[in-house]
Amino acid sequence: MAQLLLISACGLAREIIAIMRETRYPNEVIGILDDNPDFQGRELDGVPVIGKLETASRHPSAKFLVCTGGSAGRENAVGRLSRAGITGSRYVSFIDPSVTVPAGSRIGDGSIVLANVVMTTAVNMGDHAVVMPRVALAYDNRIGDFAILAAGAALGGQVTVGSGAYLGMNSSIRRGVSIGARASVGLGAAVLEDVPAGEKWGGVPAAPLSVHPVRAAAGDSNPGHTVSPRTPRSAFERLTLSASLLALQ
Repeated sequence: MAQLLLISACGLAREIIAIMRETRYPNEVIGILDDNPDFQGRELDGVPVIGKLETASRHPSAKFLVCTGGSAGRENAVGRLSRAGITGSRYVSFIDPSVTVPAGSRIGDGSIVLANVVMTTAVNMGDHAVVMPRVALAYDNRIGDFAILAAGAALGGQVTVGSGAYLGMNSSIRRGVSIGARASVGLGAAVLEDVPAGEKWGGVPAAPLSVHPVRAAAGDSNPGHTVSPRTPRSAFERLTLSASLLALQ
């Protein structure tokens, strides 16, 4: 049984610990690394916090799983561990026993797939992504590194989710749509068109929730920002967009 160190004493780490105990998962969690000084020497659901991230190199035979919440935090932790020589096969991919990974699919190093996720065929998931419970992944989905798919998200076929993107709880993504890198989709949103990188979208149907800087084109006399290409058409849609924006904050 491989020894496993979790990164970050957080809610996701608690979920991983609980599943491993209940299912006799083939890894033994021996400790948690977390930079918060208040956590040092304490326990999280019976698992000791044994040091900060900088001590990772003291465990040459251990495997690692990053549980840090948020794509940016996960990427930062992986970058620090990489500088300590922890890469590739030093990470485990955690897949809940309830999940079937179909032939022709790939789950990247350090990715987490929780209970009752459904994959149809040819799903390709990058490294250190997180897929929360009850997500539906259809054929030819492509999930980028560090992307986070919240519980109940549903993706049609041939959807691409960029690196570090976030899909909110119970959001729905139409077949063939692309979600750009580091973009965010609000909870319950219905995305019918491509979401550009870095933008926040929400509502039914989904639309941009804020203005964003753009690169000035040659001869542009008013560069700097672009506004939403579509404004809400009804009071209900405006209310839905406002709720989605709050959910992303």
